Amino acid sequence: MTLSEAFEMNGLSDILTDENKNKFIKLFGLLNEFNSGVNVTAVTDETGVYVKHYADSLTVLPYVEGRELLDVGCGGGFPSLPVALARPDIRVTSMDSTEKKLGLINICREELGLDNIRTVAGRAEELCRPPLRQSFDTVCARAVANLRILCELCLPYVRVGGVFIAMKTDGSELTDAENAIRLTGGRFEKAVRIALRTDTETMDRTLIIIRKVNNTDKKYPRRYAQIKSRPL
Repeated sequence: MTLSEAFEMNGLSDILTDENKNKFIKLFGLLNEFNSGVNVTAVTDETGVYVKHYADSLTVLPYVEGRELLDVGCGGGFPSLPVALARPDIRVTSMDSTEKKLGLINICREELGLDNIRTVAGRAEELCRPPLRQSFDTVCARAVANLRILCELCLPYVRVGGVFIAMKTDGSELTDAENAIRLTGGRFEKAVRIALRTDTETMDRTLIIIRKVNNTDKKYPRRYAQIKSRPL
């Protein structure tokens, strides 16, 4: 499956331009080269990368608000890199606790001319202080942790009025997360179901969109051991 076919099949054709198409293709090569030394993904074939990484990442675009986006637990750079490629007007901050994984993003920033992306190495619960705390219009997290844990890690970074987007397979964690959403200043807004398609399979995805309506109490986030053992 070509890049154009993958994007067309997933309703993303309008995102591709002559300039960013070449960059998306070059990113595929950079990803595989980097992955041979630092394992950031088990998905390395063209169809897999184009759909399971690129298309999956770009499903957030219609729901991103403002110009400051934080990607918590970004790993090798998804959704950070596809979003930065598709939307040069958005300033993307990529955060991960494993610094060596951020190396791919730093390479791509230079090789692809992505001056709208930066990396921050460290644990989300330890970095959540000014100037990062409550400074982002949109915060997203893809396949990082249970929603109850994600709310405590991510909502403190969202400015009041902004949104947190949890990228999930389904919405099954929502009911258990109601308390965590409320305690960290959020309000559930909607769950968006998405079908990712290749020429041989269809994969279900759900975007859980949470509006930040109140300031997050300064006691959140707690230390990770507490978050994990006693989730909100």
